[in-house]
Amino acid sequence: MIAIARPPEDMQEDFSTREVAQRLGMAVRSVQLMVDRGELQAWRTPGGHRRILRSSLDAWLMGRGLAPTKSAEPPAPVETQRKLRVLLIEDSVHYQNLVALLMAQEFPDLELHTANDGIGGLVMYGQLQPDVLLVDILLPGIDGAALVTSLRSQPLFAKCELIFVTALDNQQREPYTFALAGLPVIHKPRLVTELPPLLAAAVQRLTAAAHAG
Repeated sequence: MIAIARPPEDMQEDFSTREVAQRLGMAVRSVQLMVDRGELQAWRTPGGHRRILRSSLDAWLMGRGLAPTKSAEPPAPVETQRKLRVLLIEDSVHYQNLVALLMAQEFPDLELHTANDGIGGLVMYGQLQPDVLLVDILLPGIDGAALVTSLRSQPLFAKCELIFVTALDNQQREPYTFALAGLPVIHKPRLVTELPPLLAAAVQRLTAAAHAG
């Protein structure tokens, strides 16, 4: 962590670790680890509390193609003001392109967003609050199973449709059974045939829930 002295009047320009965690939709410990790894710059108050530089957080967000904190806006209601959002967390450019192509052809009314790794996916989830989450099991930084376990601790996740995608066969998936139980899993070689019906069913459930609400 970078320890720098800052005048008290600048404190409102920076964030506490908890405030950053809330903005990114992550656990406080995850943000602390980002500071320890040098991904975010922070300083300490005279009382020993961490303050994360707003400029550092904005740079981290923009480096991942995300909106900086100053322009962040609350999400609009699904049923009236925006399209249903799909977040794909996948590190393979090939499969990113394949999913984008399938959605453009089969689901042009859905809004697709893509994250290249688990940490970026957690941040985008917190910002976007997607309606459907497509997540690979094996990801850089944090695997998909751990990512989903982390998200399940958040109340908003209860409204999200989840679909796993993976190149692992049934035997290779056994270590991830705790996260996969009861959830649809697409084997990547069958992505073209299996994703459209699963996604259509998810959209149908979301639409019905929106009308019921």
